[in-house]
Amino acid sequence: MRVIVVGAGVVGTMHAWHAVNRGHEVVQIERESEARGASLRNFGQIWVSGRAGGEELETALRARELWESIGARVPDLGFRACGSLTPVRTARETVVAEAAVARPDAAARGYKLLTAGEARALNPALRGDFTAALWCERDAAVEPRTAQLALKRELLASGRYTYLGGREVREVVGTASVRDDHGDVHTGDAVVLATGAWLGGLVRELAGPDLPVRRVRLQMMQTDPLGEPLTTSVADADSFRYYPAYRGEALDALNAGQVQAPTAAEHRMQLLMVQRRDGGLTIGDTHEYEHPFSFDTVEEPYEHLTAVVESFLGRPLPRIRRRWAGVYAQCTDTGRVVHRQQVRDGVWLVTGPGGRGMTCSPAIAETTANELGW
Repeated sequence: MRVIVVGAGVVGTMHAWHAVNRGHEVVQIERESEARGASLRNFGQIWVSGRAGGEELETALRARELWESIGARVPDLGFRACGSLTPVRTARETVVAEAAVARPDAAARGYKLLTAGEARALNPALRGDFTAALWCERDAAVEPRTAQLALKRELLASGRYTYLGGREVREVVGTASVRDDHGDVHTGDAVVLATGAWLGGLVRELAGPDLPVRRVRLQMMQTDPLGEPLTTSVADADSFRYYPAYRGEALDALNAGQVQAPTAAEHRMQLLMVQRRDGGLTIGDTHEYEHPFSFDTVEEPYEHLTAVVESFLGRPLPRIRRRWAGVYAQCTDTGRVVHRQQVRDGVWLVTGPGGRGMTCSPAIAETTANELGW
């Protein structure tokens, strides 16, 4: 079988990975020379902890297994089974963490409520003030800026993979065939459009104007090296407000009785933080849903995140070396893991995983491969 994959972000690259590893030939086409979208601009977190139960959790757990096995094969992914800590300070935050630990699926997620001392023993960099921390053993991380490049090198070594960068696919021409802006036609047995947040142009033409997917913008930053290991990923209690695993009476009480800081509320913020292999910290994030998006980054969210991080670390944050914004695609029904749609004979659109893209992409691609009979 010959598979054409359009898009070289993590979702597209994982489709290429599964196809090649099942013995098929793959041509992957990317409109940039290399991917430049949300896959490179996120945390690289394999985030099981906050996922909804049912299909979403099953997908995340399967993806976690796949990431670990792929990481063993491709060390340059930088896969780390680091887990995550969410420090809590107030009674209402602690009750939400306790409710998470009491979930029927808590063991599958690796939840445990730790004392402050236990959390510091696990992550000694957390010298600041907090009373307890929710531990999720199943969370992990990869290096987002280099993951696709590492996977591409491994795919090229197979002899069954061709990468075509700097080409934009303009139209579908017949069954499982596309034409790019160089005038070349690429024909296969299946075409997967994994175009991320690129929802206009060809995607709009094929899927129609009512595609149940929206675009979301976020701001993030990265620091100079911390100078010591941050042995786990770190979130703050505001993250409880954004992840479905924490929904329930305890979260309702938190939302009703403990308002967010004004900047966090305005920008729909949470702290997520992970250490890169060079020692720097990737820190975010904000959520912007209303179009048109701002074209600039604003400073108040960075100031808020800096204060939160410093309160957990008990020390000044290293110099911020990068600030950036990114856009990703999210299903408007946020309970759906991904939007997978056959848009023409032999052509499937796979998009909209939202903030789950990096976490769930290996399992999303595996499901596509199984459903299409690769």
